[in-house]
Amino acid sequence: MAHQSTIVSLTGKGTNPKTTLYVGGLEENVTQEILHAAFIPFGEVKDVSIPLDHASGTNRGFGFVDFELPEDAADAIDNMHNGELYGRVLRVNYAQPTKIKGGDKGWASQAVWADADDWYERADAEQQLEQLEEKEAKAAERAALTKAAGLDAMEAAEAGLEQQ
Repeated sequence: MAHQSTIVSLTGKGTNPKTTLYVGGLEENVTQEILHAAFIPFGEVKDVSIPLDHASGTNRGFGFVDFELPEDAADAIDNMHNGELYGRVLRVNYAQPTKIKGGDKGWASQAVWADADDWYERADAEQQLEQLEEKEAKAAERAALTKAAGLDAMEAAEAGLEQQ
């Protein structure tokens, strides 16, 4: 099996190179200290966090490791993805941006009203578009009625001429 290296790109969306890793498949007894010790061989680790389940107080089976350098993060993925820790197979990938984490089942990292301004702007634009479409529809209806009324008047005039 050929070993494939992870390529680190320092360009793209935003200016932040990818240095934060998602580590899934953690055994429930894994602590932040244990996770730090498992990843320190690949480079300087800035931060380690393991979210806890609010009800049980145990970890939720995943954590995050933040490296100083993107090259170190790439080395960690190359060496730790599908590796074992405390008898469990790890899934190691780049972490997703915090804005899209959370959702229906997780814990969002921003308040529910954080995007309210954007929502109000979109709602206002949609309302203005609906009003414009209504005005255009009424104008078209008026034009059709005017044209029909004009034809009726002409037909009546022609009918009056024929009777004479």
